Amino acid sequence: MLRQKRIILGVCGSIAAYKAALLTRLLVKAEAEVQVILTASASAFITPLTLSTLSKKPVLSEFTKQNGTGEWHNHVELGLWADALVIAPVSANTLAKLANGFCDNLLSAVYLSARCPVFLAPAMDLDMYAHPAVTANRQKLKSYGNTLLEAGYGELASGLVGLGRMAEPEEIIDVLQQHFRLADSRFA
Repeated sequence: MLRQKRIILGVCGSIAAYKAALLTRLLVKAEAEVQVILTASASAFITPLTLSTLSKKPVLSEFTKQNGTGEWHNHVELGLWADALVIAPVSANTLAKLANGFCDNLLSAVYLSARCPVFLAPAMDLDMYAHPAVTANRQKLKSYGNTLLEAGYGELASGLVGLGRMAEPEEIIDVLQQHFRLADSRFA
């Protein structure tokens, strides 16, 4: 179901960013074309080299290419190119940006330009996840038509136990496959 699908994988700053490596690998194994976009804080948790190696494409993080020519990564083209935008993990900070239309980095600009379905997999500590502001942002993003893969229950990086764990990569793959299966059956 993911064969030849164009997937943008956004990765935000969270300890759960390590799961992006497995998610990228599973998407590529399913024969999807994967373009990874890292937020600035994500690269503190996982390296662009890891994700570039797994996706077989350069990882994007800035609006402009770092070659000194002034070339840019066109967020509009990226938003139109994708069959799906998956942001996993999505931090509380990025949830707030997306819910309120803030656009200060490449990933949020691609989100605002995307015409494809958007899948969000939050990851944060349990008190952050349960905070009324974060809850309101999750609800707002759902009301925009985004698919939210709610955080799971378990041990968190803080040592606390509760809701906040990012959905497992296999679960995200299952949700994407189900989405494309339904979408493809409508056109059959």
